[in-house]
Amino acid sequence: MTGATDRLHGTKAWFAAAVLALVAGVTGPPAADAAGSRLALQPSLDEIRRYGELRVGFEVGFMPFQMIDQRGGLRERQLPRADLRRGAQRVSFVGFDVDIAREMAKELGVRFVPVNMAFPNLITALNARKLDIIISGMSITEARKERVAFADPYMSAGQTILLHKRHAGVVTSYKDLDDPKFTVASRPGTTGAAAVRSLIPNCTFKPFDTEASAAVALLAGKVDAFVYDRPHNAVFYAMHKDQNLVFLDKPFTSEQLAWAIRKDDPEFLKWLNGFLAKIKADGRYDAIYNKWFNRTHWFAHVR
Repeated sequence: MTGATDRLHGTKAWFAAAVLALVAGVTGPPAADAAGSRLALQPSLDEIRRYGELRVGFEVGFMPFQMIDQRGGLRERQLPRADLRRGAQRVSFVGFDVDIAREMAKELGVRFVPVNMAFPNLITALNARKLDIIISGMSITEARKERVAFADPYMSAGQTILLHKRHAGVVTSYKDLDDPKFTVASRPGTTGAAAVRSLIPNCTFKPFDTEASAAVALLAGKVDAFVYDRPHNAVFYAMHKDQNLVFLDKPFTSEQLAWAIRKDDPEFLKWLNGFLAKIKADGRYDAIYNKWFNRTHWFAHVR
């Protein structure tokens, strides 16, 4: 009886899906489920073009990659995850990755849809088809490669140290922090935290939920050091270099940042690698890089 019932339910489910697909073909793109996942199981490029939008996952707060333009009036902690509005007020996302994503959507001829969510949830959301791509300063790691496919790296990075100035001249490398008397901050689930645990195992590790909260704790002298990606630390130091900070800017790990997509999608991966090569050749990549890494005009406008 159970087998017959299962087959009946399976037939009904297949019939419902077939009707949905037929209706979608007549009336427009198919709907998404209540959680925002697309119902179609097509190759990503076909799906993106069919829906007319590129859903890009990231988490705001990683300078200068993804930030909020403060002129919109919202602070990071007030921003609902995976939501573009708070009441009737539009949130404006800015940063290196955001500009790259906009160019990507333009190249595809679709609408750019930013999706802000907690960094540890990005890969799960991608594989649940709630995102099309992750563009979030994500480092390539062996563990992540088991869950996603990475495009060619778009930037080299590595872990560096922001140090409270009370340790200037005493701490000159990560090795000097390998002592329980030093409290070292980073963010769980990141390569910064992994570097602390593997290369500075004897320090007192203090996790923080966001990069901003860890860096602010360092400014206040509540921790001795903050370990994180060089691009973020370089920008934070430039913004606060007169406020109790020393920047040990030579990376002590070697990492590559790349865009992540679902596995087994060779067509999309080929397109992304071609797009990256194209924007590097035509000057768009350099223009965006210079805007966010070599200029300071935006410092006063972001959170």
